[in-house]
Amino acid sequence: MRSSTHGSRQPARIDSMTKSILTIGWLPVSWNGVGMRDWPAHALEEQLAQHDTGPANALGVEDRERLLALGRDLSRAWDGAGASIETRKKIVRLVIAEIIVDVVADNLELVIHWHGGDHTRLSAKKGKAGQNQWVTNADVLDLVRVLARQMPDESIAAVLNRSGKSTGRGHSWTRNRVCSLRHDHNIQPYREGERAERGEVTINEAGADLDVSPSTIRRMINDGILPAQHLCKGAPWIIRLRDLVREDVRAEATARRLRRPSSRDPHQRSLDF
Repeated sequence: MRSSTHGSRQPARIDSMTKSILTIGWLPVSWNGVGMRDWPAHALEEQLAQHDTGPANALGVEDRERLLALGRDLSRAWDGAGASIETRKKIVRLVIAEIIVDVVADNLELVIHWHGGDHTRLSAKKGKAGQNQWVTNADVLDLVRVLARQMPDESIAAVLNRSGKSTGRGHSWTRNRVCSLRHDHNIQPYREGERAERGEVTINEAGADLDVSPSTIRRMINDGILPAQHLCKGAPWIIRLRDLVREDVRAEATARRLRRPSSRDPHQRSLDF
């Protein structure tokens, strides 16, 4: 593959000669006892010209059907379990004459010249400097940004693994890998006490404040009584401290602690016996 914006094209005559030599399949070391070094250049050019202008051998019906069958089996040859990298390289060289690439803004505009004269145009996003194919998914990166404000790297790795997330290379997460990801994207590590500074508490902390069990807090969240945010499977619930001081939330917690869940109907009254 070569770019149309860099480098220079080989002279057409040299390309023609090279292709002809490769097509013929031989490069004579001697000709009638005369070494190649002594062989006149014009004589070699005449031989090549005769080959280029000579009559093309017509394909018979059997040969044509065989070639068409090979074409139909191309995908099977490419995707076959036994197809090696070298095999695929040979297939590419057989079907593609050249690929010309132009850089247009942030895109790569490609023109594929196929043997036989057809052309195919493709457009691909140009990779940014420092990036490669092993890029962590954007949703994982966004998740790490939020989790880094809730817990240390080791806990983040456990959350990502429980939620089925993997690294750009398909590996499981470890403390060191989370730390490396944070460093690459300028994400600050978790600082002990920062949740309290933002007015956020965990389920256990909310239960201690309302004098109920963590399971009661979970039921209150599931019932829509206590607002909370849950980022993903395995991540902690984020509860705002200001929601714990709401009158309806504290009343519900008291009722559940006394095993008398309050009704959601504002017109219903309690009867004392």
